[in-house]
Amino acid sequence: MDFDKFTFRQIDADTRIKSFDCGDADLNDFLISDAVNYYKSMMALTYLLEDNEADKTVAYYSLLNDKIVFDPDEKKLWNRLNRRVANSKRRKEYPAVKIGRLAISKDYARKQIGRAILLQVKHIFATMRRSACRFITVDAYAAAVPFYEKCGFMFLSDKDKHSPTRAMYFDLINFPD
Repeated sequence: MDFDKFTFRQIDADTRIKSFDCGDADLNDFLISDAVNYYKSMMALTYLLEDNEADKTVAYYSLLNDKIVFDPDEKKLWNRLNRRVANSKRRKEYPAVKIGRLAISKDYARKQIGRAILLQVKHIFATMRRSACRFITVDAYAAAVPFYEKCGFMFLSDKDKHSPTRAMYFDLINFPD
């Protein structure tokens, strides 16, 4: 995939959304109807990957602040999270950034664009320290779970095993690995 013809930009109050269809009505609707409003209300920042030659939106993702909170019913998970944190720094909650939405246009599917976006997000928060956070979280649709697992995300809980979405996380201390 030739990324030279693509441009990344953050949505602002005046953004005009170019043609986009990822095949999921909810994800399409968020970009068209909600992303600018989330920006205006300071609830999430949405970034667009655009194809300059085709005048299309290739992909988008939205980021917002989050945290991972200790759940007494999930001690095994909490022990796994705490293992790599010095005893004196251990807490009942850890700062995170959440990927609220991530969608790739059907026209650009299966071209490793989602993986490239996740690498960029990991890089921004792990090495550029854009925000002080230890984890990236996502509520992954069931169909997207294998993708996130391949990208190093782990399940946050077993409680949502039969839900339409699964809470997952990536520990930025593991980047780049």
